[in-house]
Amino acid sequence: MSRAELTPGTKGRASIVVGEGDLASVLAAEGGDAFPRVFSTSRMIALMEVAASRALVPLLAPGELSVGVNLDVAHTAATPPGATVTATGTFLRMDGKLYVFEVVAEDPGGEVGRGVHRRAIVARERLEAGAAKRMAPAS
Repeated sequence: MSRAELTPGTKGRASIVVGEGDLASVLAAEGGDAFPRVFSTSRMIALMEVAASRALVPLLAPGELSVGVNLDVAHTAATPPGATVTATGTFLRMDGKLYVFEVVAEDPGGEVGRGVHRRAIVARERLEAGAAKRMAPAS
């Protein structure tokens, strides 16, 4: 079965209003950990992944989804709680079987992050079965 191609320049977008659960300060796992009350890098990365994944939705067959494989990103500005952050994933090219995206995140003050993200299209069942095997005791 031949998969439809994605045209360079195809975009996916995702937005979020920064809430308490999106702040770097919630990442503190132990008493000595301290992080600021600004939009976390990990949440920005997740938003970038969602944006890029939305561009791939038209290519997915039943039982398929796209997964992140690689991300190289810089988080360049702090965003306060209550601001809206929008991420855009713009398809650039194929790299073998991987879909390569430029990802950019912006808040009302401008750009807050940018990078390159690679995604693959996989069968959900196969992916989840492989993950489950990682929990099985080693023989």
